[in-house]
Amino acid sequence: MAERPENRIFGKRAQQHVVILASGDKIRHMTIRPWMAAVMFCFAGMFTVGYLAATSYLVLRDDLIGATMARQARMQHDYEDRISALRAQVDRVTSRQLLDQQVVEEKVEKLMQQQLALSERHGKLDALLNRAEDSGIDGVPLPGEKPVVDGRRADAAGAIDAVMGIAPRKTTGLAYASTGESVADRADRLFSKVTLSLKDLEHEQLDRIQSLTAGASETADAIQTILRRTGFEVAGNAPPENDSDTAIGGPFVEPMSATDAFEESINDLDFALERLDTARRTARKLPFGNPLPGSSITSRFGNRTDPFLGRLALHAGIDFRASSGTQIRSTGAGTVLVAGRTGGYGNMVEIDHGGGVTTRYAHLSQVLVKPGDHVEINDPVGLSGTTGRSTGPHLHYEVRRDGKAIDPMRFLTAGMKLTTYMD
Repeated sequence: MAERPENRIFGKRAQQHVVILASGDKIRHMTIRPWMAAVMFCFAGMFTVGYLAATSYLVLRDDLIGATMARQARMQHDYEDRISALRAQVDRVTSRQLLDQQVVEEKVEKLMQQQLALSERHGKLDALLNRAEDSGIDGVPLPGEKPVVDGRRADAAGAIDAVMGIAPRKTTGLAYASTGESVADRADRLFSKVTLSLKDLEHEQLDRIQSLTAGASETADAIQTILRRTGFEVAGNAPPENDSDTAIGGPFVEPMSATDAFEESINDLDFALERLDTARRTARKLPFGNPLPGSSITSRFGNRTDPFLGRLALHAGIDFRASSGTQIRSTGAGTVLVAGRTGGYGNMVEIDHGGGVTTRYAHLSQVLVKPGDHVEINDPVGLSGTTGRSTGPHLHYEVRRDGKAIDPMRFLTAGMKLTTYMD
């Protein structure tokens, strides 16, 4: 076999590597070409890399597994924290609802107590207000009147329905904090408005009760003053020995509560009305009326010249001008003691008004009552005339206390002043 010629252009040709394999008598040879070396090198490299990777994995596997387990543990912990937070939020919402419900129930209970107190007060006030109205005292409040709040009348019963209408209800889903006011806040706001309205009503009632008390006391005081100037005292209302109006004192005691103040005001009003009634009853019994309204007085009480004897004598009463047959009226309530002919009085009626006070109506042409009769003020007792020691038709009127004659003009003047205080 002819040898190939050498390449003289590109230089000496590279020698090929031959691998000889001998096995017994058999000899094999294999020429190693460059691409075969490259492939073998690649396989060797891949094997080395694979071996190193496997070795690294086996070495780092525990660390990788630990890291994975730690990550899963962190994820589980985060989930558990989230679940705990959600449960805590649900518990807070539930607790808030229970608290709101409790607050609403407490406020409703307070409103019911206030409503009951107002009802009880209304019952206590009715009788006294009627008495005050019958007595002619101004400023009597309307029993059912309520103050206006936001265009509506304050009513505890309606407020209870309103508060119950905003009571919290059970939720079916997960609740989150609201940006607006809560149920308890709305209930508290409504309760505050109603409470203030009821307080205003209570203050108004107290003010009017005190006004009525002051009016009744002033009227009673005025009547008592007139009676006192006339010489009479109302039973149970005698003035104290010390008349100083500035003498005050006493140990310190804590102020009364609203309930005690109301009860005290009620008692004061009741006492003032009782004083007024007593004063008026006393005034009605005494002879403060006029036996002949509109008639002029011809002779006053005191010393004068006797028309029959022509010498100084005591005129124990006053004379009213009256034509014969004019009706004579009682000047106060009382019991008839005398009704008939009585010496120089002629036909006379004498009435006992109590307390030692009597009145006499003399020179009557006719007597219209009889002894033992009870008469009221302005009841007719007789007709004017000129019987007895008289110079002409007229009425001789006397007022006596414990049998002693006193000037009737004191009673007539007091009677005119009492007119404005009597119903």
